[in-house]
Amino acid sequence: MENIDFIVLKTLAEWRAQDRAALLVTVVRTWGSSPRPVGSIMALCADGTVTGSVSGGCIEDDLIARHHNDPAGQAASWHTRTGGEVLKYGIHADEAHRFGLPCGGTLELVLEYNPDPAVLDHLVRSLEAGRLVRRTLRLADGCVTLDESEAPAALSMDEVSLSATFGPGYRMLLIGAGQLAEYLATMAIFSGFTVTVCDPRAEYTRGWSVAGATLTREMPDDAVIALRPDQRTCIVALSHDPKLDDMALMEALNSDAFYVGAIGSRRNQDLRRARMIEYLEMTEAAMDRLRGPVGIFIGSKTPAEIAVSIMAEIIAVKNGVPLAKDFNVRFAKERVRERESEPVCGLTRA
Repeated sequence: MENIDFIVLKTLAEWRAQDRAALLVTVVRTWGSSPRPVGSIMALCADGTVTGSVSGGCIEDDLIARHHNDPAGQAASWHTRTGGEVLKYGIHADEAHRFGLPCGGTLELVLEYNPDPAVLDHLVRSLEAGRLVRRTLRLADGCVTLDESEAPAALSMDEVSLSATFGPGYRMLLIGAGQLAEYLATMAIFSGFTVTVCDPRAEYTRGWSVAGATLTREMPDDAVIALRPDQRTCIVALSHDPKLDDMALMEALNSDAFYVGAIGSRRNQDLRRARMIEYLEMTEAAMDRLRGPVGIFIGSKTPAEIAVSIMAEIIAVKNGVPLAKDFNVRFAKERVRERESEPVCGLTRA
């Protein structure tokens, strides 16, 4: 599944290439609670077709009502318009109730009318090539400039312009093509990640069947190097085989990947840490980046449940959400073990 922003921009580019009137809607500010975060986008075609979202649905309905071509053509006044318009929802309590905003919530949008199809096509092609692009809209006349960026940046807006960074979707590299990888790859694809699975073992790759995930049989460390991990990349070792995992994790930990993890018990994680420091000359600081036992503690037992716990941790890290210590698998299991060894009525649990 492609990145949702890319889907919106690609669809909008197709509409405009067909000379169809359309607008791009961007969430630029929120006050209080809001259904969608700043930077969320949607595109609306003159026939009422929508892709993407800026709320739970009510604001989309209102935007369609304002801009959809009715039989009398009363909404056609914007079809040749350019430039941006600022629109606010939820300023009053009755509006918040009408549009499904939480109490006190306010949403500010920029409506960009009929973006230039040639510039949209250039942006889409840049994103397809894996480039990170800063798109700046001049609100007065709709003029757009595109600049290649080195790192993601937050949306910014003033009285003159709106700037937002768009980039390739988040990527995930899984080392090992077992059953857990199938569940995790499926969840990642539906979460908008581009997934690559690496396993040189024919007995594991022979039955691989997850549509949408790229399968490679090269050595995992070579796969990491070829991937050129950046700040939108996560890497998870699932093979349980040090010959496959260790070298790949070394390359991953020395990269810009935002998340590097490995499955395995607490004991196996300690052995891996000592082994990689002694034989691969990894530093303590580099090994501190490795998340393991991987995932958050939800008492998971089955491959599907373990995949849920791993995916939850990856999304939390991606979104910059700090996880409480109780969610740490090592800490939580040690606490469980301590409770199980506590005396009960003068006895000690076995």
